[in-house]
Amino acid sequence: MEKYWPYIKETLLDLLTIPSPSGYTYQANGYVSQELEAMGISYVTSTKGAIIATVPGRDTENQRLISAHIDTLGAMVKEIKSNGMLQLTNIGGLGWANVEGENCTVITSSGKEYTGTLLLNKASAHVHGDETATSERKASTMQVRLDEKVDSDEDTRKLGIEVGDFVAFDPRTVATESGFIKSRHLDDKAGVAVILGVLKAIQQDSLELPCTTHFFFSNFEEVGHGASAGIPAGVKEMLCIDMGAPGEGQQSDEFSVSICAKDSTGPYSWSLKERLVALCKDNNIPYRVDIYPFYGSDASASLRAGHDIVAGLIGPGVDASHSFERTHKDSIIATANLALAYIKSEV
Repeated sequence: MEKYWPYIKETLLDLLTIPSPSGYTYQANGYVSQELEAMGISYVTSTKGAIIATVPGRDTENQRLISAHIDTLGAMVKEIKSNGMLQLTNIGGLGWANVEGENCTVITSSGKEYTGTLLLNKASAHVHGDETATSERKASTMQVRLDEKVDSDEDTRKLGIEVGDFVAFDPRTVATESGFIKSRHLDDKAGVAVILGVLKAIQQDSLELPCTTHFFFSNFEEVGHGASAGIPAGVKEMLCIDMGAPGEGQQSDEFSVSICAKDSTGPYSWSLKERLVALCKDNNIPYRVDIYPFYGSDASASLRAGHDIVAGLIGPGVDASHSFERTHKDSIIATANLALAYIKSEV
């Protein structure tokens, strides 16, 4: 997949510029749809907005599914305060301390957008002294300072901003010459870019797959029910591409593909995990097997929903998950190589 890195990188950088908090993935869905159409790959959209692309294979009985999620963490307007500022409610596992001081965009129901910054209510150390440093960071102690001349709730409402409007945080994406990509929302736009890169390889190299394989772009993963529905009936095996999580006590790193043996919902398929490890060894793909105690995925959502499938989870190592994240070219390519090796493998 090394030769497809320029496409994967460009796709990832494009995706990172598109706001897509859970519940507002329309623009990102449109981008993915355009890429699939350009490759001539057929797809359908599920009732709740997931995109399912299909590549026919020789075996139509033992179908496979590869998933990644388009949606990201974000927020919604919970309250328009009397001072014209906004109190938010988080979408997904967003930690308020991780987005303090971050610029954001409020997306109104009319489609008009306004910029602002999420700050502590008592953000000025010269006014509030030690309270600025010691205050707990939570929804009720933080507010969005809009980049508009507002000082009342009436002023803010005149802009068209209302309770229930989506708020997307700036990704602040940087691609370094040393191969790192730093950004918010690498979870899981890196996985989406990997899948599109694999599809590009299938199309460009005219690959014949041993099994009919579906590519599932989920849009509600961060809130827990992304791939709980919409899985095609013939699927026997699901490989989720999300993120590996390097950190203290973990084996994952930013230069290998992470293979998850177990997360907070329990162990994934032992047999599939062993096959993935064997594929890495046979194809000289750098890998790490790991366990993530505070983690769930579209694969686990599918299992909880009652789908009778074999499920596994892999992904590039993404440092500082749910904060200002970072991964490396090597990890993304290793993930793409494993995904391609998996869908090329015989049943």
